[in-house]
Amino acid sequence: MNSQTEKIRLQGAAGVIEVQRDLPADASRGIAVIAHPHPLFGGTMDNKVVQTLARAFVACGWTAVRFNFRGVGASEGAHDEGRGECEDMLDVVGQLAAEGPLAIAGFSFGAFVASCAAEKLWASRDVRQLVLVGTAASRFSVATLPAEAHERTLVVHGEADDTVPLAAVMDWARPQSLPVTVVPGGGHFFHGQLPLLKSLVVRHLRAGAA
Repeated sequence: MNSQTEKIRLQGAAGVIEVQRDLPADASRGIAVIAHPHPLFGGTMDNKVVQTLARAFVACGWTAVRFNFRGVGASEGAHDEGRGECEDMLDVVGQLAAEGPLAIAGFSFGAFVASCAAEKLWASRDVRQLVLVGTAASRFSVATLPAEAHERTLVVHGEADDTVPLAAVMDWARPQSLPVTVVPGGGHFFHGQLPLLKSLVVRHLRAGAA
């Protein structure tokens, strides 16, 4: 993400996991682990939305950790339709964020994986923040979030998303009474609206820290 980005190699269930970590200027409030979009459609940890999420977390005093799912970049293994990818995310959390405040975030397919990881971690970890962007609710079975997680959760979706229709996200959120922040005219990749996306995430994180 910048010249200070730390490159790390972890050992996961499918082999090496390629990771990049960015630190805030001052003492870290916690560690945010961020998942990228679908590997079979060019998704990597260098995706612009993923980097935008990382910058927002760092700006709010969090350590931001991005990683490549199995089979992407230098990460070993093969795509596993979300099952193995959730395992990858849990491996990253277990090795780089084993204790203390934790944030889970993801974009598109990564938001689906993040929801699954959050579901598994909620009872045992201090999950302070969940940020789900462009959640792939029309393509995957996104986990239902615990009711007590709702105040800590930001769901952002583009009104004009033609990859994951807004209606699909609303159908997932409605039974939970989970609020969804809609970006007017926004597409799946938030072209031209990444500064707005960053500001929405920063506002949410700062409100949570107040």
